[in-house]
Parts: sequence; C-alpha cells; structure tokens
Amino acid sequence: MELVQDQPVAALTPLDQRGVGVIAPYDFALDRELWEWIPPQVSLHLTRTPYQRVQVNLTQAELIGAPEVIARCAQDLHTINPEVMAYACTSGSFVGGLAGEAGIVSALRGGGFDHAVTTSGALLQALAVLDAQVVAVATPYDEPIAARLAAFLHQAGIAVSGLHSLGLSGRIWTVPYQRTADLIRRAARASPTLGRPPQAVVVSCTNLPTRPLIAPLEAELGIPVITANQATIWAALRTIGLSAVGPGQHLLTHQPTTPAVPSWPATPAVSAPIRAEVRND
Repeated sequence: MELVQDQPVAALTPLDQRGVGVIAPYDFALDRELWEWIPPQVSLHLTRTPYQRVQVNLTQAELIGAPEVIARCAQDLHTINPEVMAYACTSGSFVGGLAGEAGIVSALRGGGFDHAVTTSGALLQALAVLDAQVVAVATPYDEPIAARLAAFLHQAGIAVSGLHSLGLSGRIWTVPYQRTADLIRRAARASPTLGRPPQAVVVSCTNLPTRPLIAPLEAELGIPVITANQATIWAALRTIGLSAVGPGQHLLTHQPTTPAVPSWPATPAVSAPIRAEVRND
C-alpha cells in the first residue's frame, strides 16, 4: 500500500489485500503479464509444478496436468490462504478432456480451496459469457496438442471454424508479438470449414505473450480475442467478485446475458472436421 503524506502509519496495514493463488507449469515465464490484469487490491501468489525434462508435447501436458501433482502444488500456498486457486496451464487442463478439467478443479477443492479455476475451464466460461459457439483457434503447439485442444472444445459443444498453430516444442514465451498477431489474423480470416465465420478467436497457451495484442486485434478483426492468461485471471477474479483490468478488451467490458459457467453437453456437438495448419516458421 502506498504511503499517503500526513496519513498516520498506524492507520496502514500491509495485509489489506485479496489473494489469488496461481499454479503455473515449471517452464512458465510470463508472471509479469499476469500481473497486468490485476487490480491494486489483489496480490498474486505463484507456485510451479515440479520440473520435468521433456519438451512441450502431450507427455508434458499429461505430467503437469495430473490432479495429484496440482493438488500437491496448491499445498505450497495453503498458509497464505488465497481466496481462489487458479491452475494456469491450458494444455495441462484440456489434455484429459472435460472430465480431466473437472478432476483438477475437484482436486483443488478437495485440498481446501473452495474456489478453483483452470485455464481451459476459464476459456469455456468466457465463450459462454460471450455466447460464442463458433471459434477460430490460434496456438503455438505442435499438431498432436492442437488436435487435443480441438477435441476438448468439440466435447464442450464449441465448433472450431479453423485451427492454426506454430508447431513449437519449447521457449514459447520468446515468440515475438508480431508473429503471434499474424497467427491470430490467419486463424480469424481463414475460410471457415463450417461455412460460418468465427464469433471469437481463442488463443491458447499461458506461455504465449498476448496482452498488448488483444485490444488492437479486436478492433481490427471485429470479434473478441480471448487469450489464455486473460481468461484465467478474468475467471479467477470473477469467482471472488472482482474484475480484471484491461482497457479495450471485450471480455472484460462485456455485460453478460448468459451464465458465467457454461452448461456443457452430455454428448459432443456435431461439427465438421478441424483443419489444423501447423507451421514451423
């Protein structure tokens, strides 16, 4: 808390804050980006999953997305007692499908955190609030992980109009903003496989820098751009009655007319096959 001139020090307290716990993958490098969505009265408390000597692939996603691993990491923050716990990893929370995502939330709640969200669950919440049922998808992943993301969205009743990936297996946090912007544009403007244009662009991976791109690309493309870190912080804060900070970002200013928590179908929605464009450029 900032000291105010002539205000008695005795009137101030360093504990006048709201806490959000964040469990990130061991290779997460964008702590600073998460903070940019945080209002002044909130503190982030980050911890990481144990190190694994593997590249960014399906094996890594399964290792860092295991509910027992995530629950163990959450215990590192138990003494701090954050009001909500967020698992900030997209692939780790979609690799097991809807049941896997629900298992992570259950593990966190079972560990004593009544409020818990995952990145993939947050993306679904955001799409429900925006009433976006057809999306374009942009990811940095290789083809197997990208396909698993498409399957997750399909299972949740979200139709994917097109999916474009960079085909990366590491150091995703170093991708330049211009390269990411071009990826998002290609995904949004590609001829839709479903015959319907996308209602939003989903940008996966919490290790892909995106925040400065969201508002300008939304203005350029005319549809919401929902990114992994944005959705994670938005959902975590929303759970405890607070709002994320992000001028010009549609998700943060939209007044919802639908429930914040989506009602997922018992059976997958029917949609056309996904076209995945995987580039290594």
